[in-house]
Parts: sequence; C-alpha cells; structure tokens
Amino acid sequence: MTSQPVVAHSREDLLHARKSLQGTVATVMTMGALHEGHAELIRTAKKSADHVIVTIFLNPLQFAAGEDLSRYPQTLEDDLTICGREGVSLVFAPTPDVVYPQGEPGVRVSAGALGEVLEGASRPGHFDGVLTVVAKLMHLVQPDFAFYGQKDAQQLLLIRRMARDLDFPVEVIAVPTVREADGLALSSRNTYLSPSDREVALTLSRALQAGADQVVNGPAAVRRAARDVLVREPLALVDYLVLVHPETLEQVPEWYRGPALLAVAAKVGTTRLIDNQPLEIGPTA
Repeated sequence: MTSQPVVAHSREDLLHARKSLQGTVATVMTMGALHEGHAELIRTAKKSADHVIVTIFLNPLQFAAGEDLSRYPQTLEDDLTICGREGVSLVFAPTPDVVYPQGEPGVRVSAGALGEVLEGASRPGHFDGVLTVVAKLMHLVQPDFAFYGQKDAQQLLLIRRMARDLDFPVEVIAVPTVREADGLALSSRNTYLSPSDREVALTLSRALQAGADQVVNGPAAVRRAARDVLVREPLALVDYLVLVHPETLEQVPEWYRGPALLAVAAKVGTTRLIDNQPLEIGPTA
C-alpha cells in the first residue's frame, strides 16, 4: 500500500515533523533521482527502525568546477512516489539556501588523508563537501541509524570514520550494492549512458567479477584478472583499478590474506562511473 510521506522543505517543518516520530529513526541520504538501489536502502532501513527519513538534496559542495551538477537528474515527484511506495515517514527536501543559509560554509569537515586518495585524488575537495553536508543533515535529522550503499565504498568508510572520530551518536550501516541483472551497478548517473555506452559500462562489473574469481590465488592474480578484462575495452577510460585494505585504502601486498576491496573508476562516454567488490583474499576453508 502506498501512502504519501510527510515532505519538509524548511528547517522549521523538519523540526516539527521530526518531533512527531516516536521510536527509533533511520535515515537514507540521497541527492535525488532515486532508483532501486535507494529503494533497497530504504527497505533495509525499515527493518532496523520504526521510521525512515529520506533526505533529498543535491549538494553543491561536493561538485568541482566542470563536474555534472547542472545536468544531475532532478526527479522529485518520482522520488516521492518511491518513498511513498516504500513506507518512508518523512522526506526532507531542502534547497541550498536552507542547508547553507549563510552561503558556502567557511568551516567544513575535513576528510583527511583518506579523502585524498582514489576518488579524492580525482576529485579534490569532494569528500570534504560530502562529510560537511552529511554532518549537517545528521544534526538536523537526528537519526539513530544511517544507511549507505557499498557502491560508494570510500564515502561509506569516511562517513563511518567521521561518526566515530567526532562522536556522532549514529550507527552507520552498509547495504550491499544493488545491480541490474547483467551486473551493472545501479547509479543515478546511469541515465547519462547511451545504449552503446551501457554495454561498455558492463566492463567494470565484469572486471570485478574476474578479479573475485581469483581470490584463492592471491592479490597479484586478482589484479591481473581484473586488468585483463579492462584492457580489452578501449572505450572504458580507466582512472584507477586498485586492490586495497577496506579500512586504510592502502594497496595490499602480494603476501596479504584477509579482507580487501577491489575498486575501479572509469569514464564511459561522458560519464564517470565507479564500482567495487569486497573480497576475502586467500584459500577458502
């Protein structure tokens, strides 16, 4: 059964609606253009809390000059339909002047060294913008739990570290990446892909799967198998392919056995895509 969630656009409306929610509250923070991946986040959140608050805010702080802020899909009515279908209690959909009433904040949350590698190296300042808005939204929404997708693994790690290091009273919970039947990781940016681009984009998930198939043979075999898939597709312009420790994001050595993250970023057509696969390196029991 679909029911329309309460929608708050101002801080005052959010505060009023938030006070009416009795019991535990989970939040799913989004930039809009909701898809089945977001729906899965909401469904998982509903299993852990009495209420779910979805935030829909296209955060300008995390877009650098020349990035795709202006063409990022904005589909609020469709987003609200999905939220209603999934039983969301409250949607907070502010404009930038509500989130940043004095303009761009002079004081921001720094992602530190973990925010300067991988995505951070390609998009300087991106994670400072992400953490700043997440911190503000956590203060405004006051959730007990916050759910984020594994697809944005570096973002997930940094939000967890921020919550831990700065004593946010929020439990940050990961939800596995949701994929299309052919393996493509769901992303709002997939709407930019032409049919031919989409075929090229499948190279990313195929490379990750090829690497995952080699976990018993060690890190070098994982990297080699994934790289072999990527080099056969010249239209996927690879930014990075790494096998790193999931907590430090440092490359794991050849002797390493244990949890690891195989991550890839590439430009397909005009669209930059990321994907990753958590792995356990070493022989199976």
